[in-house]
Amino acid sequence: MPELPEVETVRRTLLLKLKDETIKDIDIRYPNIIKTDLKSFTSVLINQTIHDIDRMGKYLIFILDQHVIVMHLRMEGKFYIKSHEPYDKHEHIIFKFKSGMELRYHDVRKFGTMHVLSKDHYLDEYPLSELGLEPKDLNPKDFYQRIHRSERPIKASLLDQHIISGLGNIYVDETLFLAKVHPTRLSKNITKKEAESLVSAATSVLAKAVRLGGTTIRSYTSSLGVHGRFQNELNVHTKKGEPCPICGTPIIKIKVAGRGSYVCPSCQT
Repeated sequence: MPELPEVETVRRTLLLKLKDETIKDIDIRYPNIIKTDLKSFTSVLINQTIHDIDRMGKYLIFILDQHVIVMHLRMEGKFYIKSHEPYDKHEHIIFKFKSGMELRYHDVRKFGTMHVLSKDHYLDEYPLSELGLEPKDLNPKDFYQRIHRSERPIKASLLDQHIISGLGNIYVDETLFLAKVHPTRLSKNITKKEAESLVSAATSVLAKAVRLGGTTIRSYTSSLGVHGRFQNELNVHTKKGEPCPICGTPIIKIKVAGRGSYVCPSCQT
């Protein structure tokens, strides 16, 4: 699944290729991806120009003339930039530009979403209105207040995009390792000092991953010719049986909050 650093890499790459492109037509081949009014999706976007591409958490935001398109890639969403190539069966939304170029949204599982919203109010509307802050913008005291009564494992709280946005399974494992916190610890038992360490670790992990273009492993690879290098920097994620880089204890894999989780049983308590 593409996470915040991968989405940021896609954002930067798309912006270089699509800035100032004007939409000529849109071919909707799988309507369920569109989560706002389907009839107006095409009509309001035709002849609008892409001026910028922003990001909040794992959402991409295409900034047009009067509207924005808010997109989430979910499990396996990808973008391809093509022109005259035959259509793939998994290319579900095709944006056709006046230049002749096409942006094709490809999604094998069809879990991705697109919302068209007013440029003036999109931050106050679903889905962005429900997002928590990214770690770099989050006050540790606010984070502590959000979790200190929760009975959920801390890993579940870190994955909750309403509490803190942008963290997925890979980066939560790395965050917990750097903060020396075990993923099964109940959120209500996390101390104020540990909450501060978690926010700091998450900020550091995401910043480094963004610098390295994200993590290209498993089902997610960039369809835009950009491949992440953060997988070379992972401390615990996917490292089952390998020695902990700090203490040498073999990394174990357990299931927490329904997700495979990689832990150093000595360093993380």
